[in-house]
Amino acid sequence: MKTALTIFTAVALCIFAGCDGAAGKKETSIGKIKPLKEGNELLTVDFEEGRSLRYRFVSRRDIELDWEPQKSKSKPGQGSIDKSFESMEMVVTYTPIKVDPYGLTTIKAVCESLKATRSKRPGGRAARSDAVENLPGKTFTLTVNAAGKIEDNTQLDELIKLIGEKAFQKSARMGRIKAPDMIGDFISTQWFLWDSVASIEQSTEGVSVGQSWSSKLSVPTPMVMREARDVTYTLDEIQQSAKGRLAVISSSYSLSDSVPAGWPIPYIGSFRMSGTFGFLRGYKILELKGQGRELFNIDAGRIEQYNQQYQMKIDAALPGPMPKPRITINQKISMQLLN
Repeated sequence: MKTALTIFTAVALCIFAGCDGAAGKKETSIGKIKPLKEGNELLTVDFEEGRSLRYRFVSRRDIELDWEPQKSKSKPGQGSIDKSFESMEMVVTYTPIKVDPYGLTTIKAVCESLKATRSKRPGGRAARSDAVENLPGKTFTLTVNAAGKIEDNTQLDELIKLIGEKAFQKSARMGRIKAPDMIGDFISTQWFLWDSVASIEQSTEGVSVGQSWSSKLSVPTPMVMREARDVTYTLDEIQQSAKGRLAVISSSYSLSDSVPAGWPIPYIGSFRMSGTFGFLRGYKILELKGQGRELFNIDAGRIEQYNQQYQMKIDAALPGPMPKPRITINQKISMQLLN
C-alpha cells in the first residue's frame, strides 16, 4: 500500500501540474499535493494478498484485593490482602484476501490457539472454562484502510457477542450468572490492533521523530466495567534493522473520562456475576497510569511487536457500613509477530 500511495501521489502531481511539457508552469485551482516534509515518515499498513501474518498475544493481570486498606497503610503487613492473577495467551493469523492498493483491504483472521489461566482461591473450587477458550478455530474478517483504520468490524463484533453468551450459566433460582472471563482482553488485542498508526490525524503528512498524537484504548478488568484509557503516542526514533526501518513508538496512559459509543459490548440483558467481583460493588477507579513501547516496520508496513503495561487502583464497596476494599491491578498486554 505504501508503494501504491507513492505512485498515486506522483500521478496526482503530474495531473495537477499538467504533464504536457509545461509541468511546473501551470497552476490549478485544486492546488498541489505537498510532498512529505524532510524528516517525516509515512506510517501506513501494507498487505500482500494471500500472505499471512501470525501474531502471539499475551494478556495478564495481577490483582491485589486489600480488604482493610486503612489498616494496611497504618500497619504494613497487618491487613488482609488476597492476591490472584488471570492470563490469556493467543495466536491469531491474518490473511489479506482482497487488496485494493488505493482503497480498502479485506483481511481474514483465524484464532489458531488460546489458553486462559486463572488462579484459584485457597480452598476454592477449580475455575470453570473461560468463555474465550471457545475462540480457537473461529474466524472473522476485517476491512482496513491504508492508515490502519478498521472500516468494517461487523464480524468481529458478532463474534464478541457470541463468545459473550458463552460466559453465562443459567440458574432457576438466581437467573443468568456470568462467570469471570477474559473477553475484554480479546477485545483489547483485536479491536485496536493498528491503533498507533490509525490514530495519526494527518496520516498522509507523515510524522517526525519527537512528534506525539493521542487516542483511546480499552481497559480490560476482572469485573464488569466499561472504561477507557487516554493514550499519547510519541515517535521516539527510527532504528535500522535487517527487516527494514523500525519506528519506535512509545505510549503513555491515563484514565479517560469517556468511552466511545462504538466500542463493542459483549453482554446483553440483565445478569449477576459470580465470584468476588460479583460480590463487591460500587467500583470507582481512583487512578490509572502506565506506558508502552511498539516497533512498527516502516518499510514492510506492519507492526512487529508491542508491550503495554499499566497500574490501576480501584475502590469498591461492601454491603453495610464496612470499610471500602482497595483493588490494585497490574496489567500487561503484549503482541509479537511470529513469522
